[in-house]
Amino acid sequence: MTQDRTLTGIGLMLAFCVLAPLLDTASKLATATIPVGQITAARFLVQGLLMVPVALVMGLGWRVTRREAGLLLARAVFLIASTYGFVAGVQVMPIADALAIVFVEPFILLLLGHLIFGDHIGPRRIIASAVGFVGCLLVIQPSLAAFGLVALFPLVSAFAFAAYMLITRAMSAGVHPVMQQLHTSIAGTVICLPVLAMADVTHWPTLDPVMPQGWAWLWLFGVGFWAAASHMCMTVALKYAPASTLAPIHYLEIITAVLLGYVVFGDFPNAMTFAGIGVIVASGLYIIHRERMTAAQARAVLPADI
Repeated sequence: MTQDRTLTGIGLMLAFCVLAPLLDTASKLATATIPVGQITAARFLVQGLLMVPVALVMGLGWRVTRREAGLLLARAVFLIASTYGFVAGVQVMPIADALAIVFVEPFILLLLGHLIFGDHIGPRRIIASAVGFVGCLLVIQPSLAAFGLVALFPLVSAFAFAAYMLITRAMSAGVHPVMQQLHTSIAGTVICLPVLAMADVTHWPTLDPVMPQGWAWLWLFGVGFWAAASHMCMTVALKYAPASTLAPIHYLEIITAVLLGYVVFGDFPNAMTFAGIGVIVASGLYIIHRERMTAAQARAVLPADI
């Protein structure tokens, strides 16, 4: 039974790795005619509308404490920043390049976890994180030369998403994951819509909304739909299998991103980008390996402590 649950979790995580790049693809297609800010808002609006019936069917409670409401608001702010940064990046960059840069998020998360929660990180994981960041630079360097400072947007996205994950960790015991997504979507929509309304007056190019035409409606819906579908797969996967088992599978997302980038946009990473991707993935897998070893050692000494 345990093995069946683990296999179910792995299957759902594989589904996430296929679905998440579809979100990125829809975002990049939308940027041809839709401002980045409007795409960001569409993600939260559509995702929220899709999550409402899920929450109702599951019979989940909607009430949250004042502390949880504050955390959910902060969570929404960081996810807005992460979404905006990534969409702004893929507007001009290949999806695989931007995603490779965002994959430094586990290293940032490791460092922030140490600084904020006091998590212990040994010298090996510090070195692996530094090596992973070097891999990120290998991806950023040609992207900076080709696209300018916009290549740094995915790095901003990585830092914002790391903060988003830390807040998720802080409130994971009190709010159901589905309600976290729903409340975050509602908060994100409430924040984004007034900003777009103000931009409509000030005519700030990246935020000033436009009326979608033709296929743009489908791309905007796809941003929210694939966000909801992919994150639901990941949320449920974590109920069936431990994070230590699922984390290495996450790196398969880059394969789907490369394939979609090539098929849809004709983009293919160059040699230096592939080298950077390899360094990032190898460093990330090593950190996951060290996390497993540390957890195993802690379990081994637990009976003696009792």
